[in-house]
Amino acid sequence: MIVRIMGEGQVRLADGHLTELNKLDDELLAEMENGDGPAFRRTLQALLTRVRDLGEPLPDDSLEPSELILPSPDATLEEVRDFLNDDGLIPG
Repeated sequence: MIVRIMGEGQVRLADGHLTELNKLDDELLAEMENGDGPAFRRTLQALLTRVRDLGEPLPDDSLEPSELILPSPDATLEEVRDFLNDDGLIPG
């Protein structure tokens, strides 16, 4: 799966990592619902860090269709709400 982090670029991520990422996504959703800004910020950073750690960066000149788009590390709680679908940020 190709994942784009807004403002950073793309990584290739094995589908097998989605379960782990979904746990962080669930935490992020709960923090957003509770309006817990500091916890939201920590969990967003943790989610993006895991994607970077688990994924293989694509070259800067590569432009592949992204199957998943994640917000930038400095995105606000309100901006992340715009990214959400029924499953959160991560499908499944």
